[in-house]
Amino acid sequence: MILTASLLDLFTETRQYTERICEPLEIEDYVVQPIVDVSPPKWHLGHTTWFFEEFILKKYVKNYKLYSDDFAFVFNSYYETIGKRVVRSDRGNLSRPSVNKVYQYRKYVTQAIAELFMQEQSEELNYLLEIGIHHEKQHQELLLTDIKYILGNNPLLPKYAATTNEYPVENHDRNWISISEGLYNIGHKTNDFCYDNELGRHQVYIPSFEIANKLVTNAEFAAFIAHGGYQNFELWHAEGWDWVNQNKITAPLYWHKINGKWHYYSLNGLQEIKSEAPVTHISYYEAFAFAQFAGKRLPTEFEWEIAQKHFTWGKRWEWSSSAYLPYPNYKKADGALGEYNGKFMVNQKVLRGGSIATPGRHTRHTYRNFFHPQLRWQFTGLRLVK
Repeated sequence: MILTASLLDLFTETRQYTERICEPLEIEDYVVQPIVDVSPPKWHLGHTTWFFEEFILKKYVKNYKLYSDDFAFVFNSYYETIGKRVVRSDRGNLSRPSVNKVYQYRKYVTQAIAELFMQEQSEELNYLLEIGIHHEKQHQELLLTDIKYILGNNPLLPKYAATTNEYPVENHDRNWISISEGLYNIGHKTNDFCYDNELGRHQVYIPSFEIANKLVTNAEFAAFIAHGGYQNFELWHAEGWDWVNQNKITAPLYWHKINGKWHYYSLNGLQEIKSEAPVTHISYYEAFAFAQFAGKRLPTEFEWEIAQKHFTWGKRWEWSSSAYLPYPNYKKADGALGEYNGKFMVNQKVLRGGSIATPGRHTRHTYRNFFHPQLRWQFTGLRLVK
């Protein structure tokens, strides 16, 4: 457990960073919701604030006065325990409360949290604050990727800011790291923060395998496209093939063919693809099809965890072949916080690592992200195994 003083510093730093992410936005950008998976920036600002109010302030501050009686309905995400909420697909209809009022709400709650921790400290209170901090860090990643989707689907393809290096190149040749068969320990084991889905440390038997020391690049994925990868049903799961055809998918998200050359939309605007940078914004279906095309496969999440110390990771969320399932003896927490991870353990794939959108001090080698296989608005890539 982090000591309270440094925990408060991390809280303040986290709250400030969320607002810095929004600084380049125009006021009109705050309420846009192009698809159900993308939430408006204003909603993220309010939801992460509501989390602290709902799970800490209402419980620990005597006679706490809610900033607004309506905000639990507006900013609750999926917590059935807490009550009714705005339907996810309707978040873009929230022209009110105003952006200014949401920022006032953030200030109100941030100050109340700081005052509470000056007066009272306990292990449970520190734990809830730490959960809230990492919850906001998760939303910082979602916020940046949602902003990219909002701007990337604006017909003018406007720039966000020139502050993010989305396409860092791995400047080394691809080599294959050999991992011996055997029993390996999987899961979180230290006293540092982790989510409940990382707990239940256990052994797994792994046959020998080789894993690439670098991610698949844009140039390699462009070759997949050029060789008819999106037209060859033999490379795809049946469900993935249906997805390709129903949605007319011909390239990764944000790729545009202009005058015979591939370009992609980035937070810095439209530009030619950087050939040697890791490919990104691909679905699990596309990652699997590329691996088939290359005569390789995707790693299981356990293979990735075992091998990760031998390569650099953290610039792309990496698709694994593993279904998102509980570890042995997994038990959901009681109450609303028990809805955080456990109820999503169906029909999703595990991703490992992190991405250029992941904030500092948030990910670790046991971190288990998870998405439905068709989603690709996050910075998702792939690493091959043979």
